[in-house]
Amino acid sequence: MKRRMFIKKAAASAVGTVVIPTIVPASVFGKNAPSNRIHIGQIGFGRIARDHDMAETIVYDQAQFIAVCDVDKKRLYDGKNYIDNYYAKKTGNSNYSNAIMYDDYREMLLNKDIDAVIISTPDHWHAEPAARAALAKKDIYLQKPTSLTVAEGRFLSDLVRKQGVILQVGTQQRSSPQFRIAAELVRNGRIGKLHTVKIGLPGDPSGPEAAEMPIPKNLNYDMWLGSTPEVYYTEMRVHPQEGYGRPGWLRCEQFGSGMITGWGQHHFESAAWGMDTEYTGPISVEAVAEFPKSGLWDVHGDFMVKAEYENGITMYTSGGYPNGIRYEGSEGWIFVSRGNYVASSSDPVAQSNNAKALDASDPKILTSEIKEDEIHLYVSDNHHGNWLDCIKSRKEPISPIEIGHRACTICLISHIAMKIPGRLEWDPKKERFRNSEVANSMLKRPQRSPYGTDYIKV
Repeated sequence: MKRRMFIKKAAASAVGTVVIPTIVPASVFGKNAPSNRIHIGQIGFGRIARDHDMAETIVYDQAQFIAVCDVDKKRLYDGKNYIDNYYAKKTGNSNYSNAIMYDDYREMLLNKDIDAVIISTPDHWHAEPAARAALAKKDIYLQKPTSLTVAEGRFLSDLVRKQGVILQVGTQQRSSPQFRIAAELVRNGRIGKLHTVKIGLPGDPSGPEAAEMPIPKNLNYDMWLGSTPEVYYTEMRVHPQEGYGRPGWLRCEQFGSGMITGWGQHHFESAAWGMDTEYTGPISVEAVAEFPKSGLWDVHGDFMVKAEYENGITMYTSGGYPNGIRYEGSEGWIFVSRGNYVASSSDPVAQSNNAKALDASDPKILTSEIKEDEIHLYVSDNHHGNWLDCIKSRKEPISPIEIGHRACTICLISHIAMKIPGRLEWDPKKERFRNSEVANSMLKRPQRSPYGTDYIKV
């Protein structure tokens, strides 16, 4: 029996019967039943893949990594060794795993033995492989941000829905209980009528000039650039050739928008949970920001963004606030953050080590019981585990693509507002600005052929 058929039949048989565990251990089916497992291909083997996405998925018995892809051959071989060594240690059999290597993810997607892919690539390489994976009927775990433009985000969300694949956006804060608890308390009126949300989000420092360097023989630099313009190679704008430290591309607008997308999608998605605006967006946005005047790294530094919503809530985002989300209502406030959590060892930590994960104007707010007839939000204890569970059940994951796209859109229009003075009026239904064609022209980017979603035939 093929894995897809097994997964679908297992989901169907569970309907109307006893509740099955969220994660089914391999022992239930027998260790020698690989057809019962979800075969995964890893696209991109950088710091987030090795420290976060793969590390938090490979531990589940129902998951089996069978392939890895990277345009940097050094990282490609490291990825294969990561997979093979893990399974050798786990099983005691050095021949248990022989992960397949690909230097082009499109070839990986042709492998019918692969059920799902994890995309842990640089930001400019998110939407395109996710779209092609959806067309190949692979389920997807996609790192945030979901896209670099509103246009390609809309394209991806519509395509995923049409194809009927499971896509989990890597906004893992949604699976941290404090963010759900804070949102539930707010949604159930424990701080009165919500009127203001303040989000703390750091900026990035500027960097020095960086001279052109020879392209490493192990790197397919043209493909790494993808749909973005052709520019000379220097290690500071790509990733370290030795080790897995924080890469320079995070600080280059060519490949992202800085912290407003790099961390912003986490906070905006979590905040929308409490604001009850997950499937819409603001009606206006205005911003101020500092940008470097020289040097290779050119993403925003200090900034302030104001967004207004149709339900009367005003959301402010700035590095001047503590890193996290503060909900302010007519009868008190709630603050929620990651606490001491980091996704990788080189993540920037803007708060002190003793930052509270959950705080309130009155401690009694936090111990308030959510009654049976009140609003209860989606519960997930592990983001990657929830994705695996939904692959089998075919239920919507906790961070589906449409919610992810809406949160990412807030990031992107905030970034546009940093470049255009004044109040920009936004139509969340049409996903266009009402009062600025200049701003509307920034909802798309030119894409360098043959890369980019513009060149995908649906």
